[in-house]
Amino acid sequence: MTQDPQTVNRPPDSSPTSTEASIAVGHPRNATNLGRGLVSVVARWEVLLIVILAVVIWEGNQISPFYIDWTNFGFSTGGTMEVAIMALAMTPIIITGDIDLSVESMVGLSGAVLGVLWAGGLPLQFGIPIVLCVGLVGGLFNGMLVTRWGLPALVVTLGTLALYRGLAQVVLGTSYVSNFPKAFTDFGQGYVPGTSVPWTLLAFLTAAAIFCVVIHMTWIGRQVFAIGKNKEAARYSGVRVATLRTALFAVSGMVAAFAGVMLALRTNSVRSDNGSGLTLIVVMIAVLGGVDINGGKGTIPGVILAVFTLAALQSALRLAGVSSEYQNVTIGLLLIFSVITPQLARQFRVLADRVRQGRHRPVRDPIPGEVVR
Repeated sequence: MTQDPQTVNRPPDSSPTSTEASIAVGHPRNATNLGRGLVSVVARWEVLLIVILAVVIWEGNQISPFYIDWTNFGFSTGGTMEVAIMALAMTPIIITGDIDLSVESMVGLSGAVLGVLWAGGLPLQFGIPIVLCVGLVGGLFNGMLVTRWGLPALVVTLGTLALYRGLAQVVLGTSYVSNFPKAFTDFGQGYVPGTSVPWTLLAFLTAAAIFCVVIHMTWIGRQVFAIGKNKEAARYSGVRVATLRTALFAVSGMVAAFAGVMLALRTNSVRSDNGSGLTLIVVMIAVLGGVDINGGKGTIPGVILAVFTLAALQSALRLAGVSSEYQNVTIGLLLIFSVITPQLARQFRVLADRVRQGRHRPVRDPIPGEVVR
């Protein structure tokens, strides 16, 4: 009997391990799977965000000894909670391949309605639910135009961006309302007793936990990703695509209205231009968190990391004395980076797959008369 050439020189008292055996017969599957597993972990966008966050914190600590301080932490995070909570609601919308550009105007409209109701003598405990209903109706209007009329979400929400801002100006005009009750402003400005943790941060973390469970652990999340991958395939699979997309816009409108309440209570005033310019930051947080702008991919933990990365970066720039104009330049560059990097990574993976397929293509003898190129 002929011996296996791979085991001729092996001592008789030793037996090959599974990995060695796989390599010996020319199929290093275990080693390949291990390598792919390590690459997939390292290549995850969340890991890159953790590295970026660590670098920003380290650089911030070099800039100022007050950077790593609980007081600075509370101040820097408290000022970003409005955009943070809107980014949570924006995430599933982008995953489905849509977008909602009207959120900043809904912040202004909800603040204007809240101010008028308070100035008219209605207690805030009754005014806030009305404001949330206004946001819900505005979101439903966006969703109905997109799903029932088949209009592009980009065009629809650009239109309602102007519509809701105009309604805010009609409701409140050029005036402003302030002096809200201290019991409510403490939520927007105050901290958990004995800590430097803002109440608004607790509200954000609670909302983040809810969105994380719904998007990643329920059938709703599975259908959201299915719609983002292929709307037609999801529809043929029994997913109520139009209903779910409309519901996501409704949730986005209501969350934007809640963010408008948070902003009003944090600044203790409302104007018709409240929330101007926040849409760019909301979209930037979602994209920086790893949400594919083309749909079908994204995670809530990534968005949470993006929120804290943005807060840490803005705090470092502020302590370094960087003006607000250059901070906007930095945020714009960060948005471009967060869009370009996944695209480059995707193209690199495609190129690597093509090279690997070409390397492992079986070699055969040419057929007689075949021209070999």
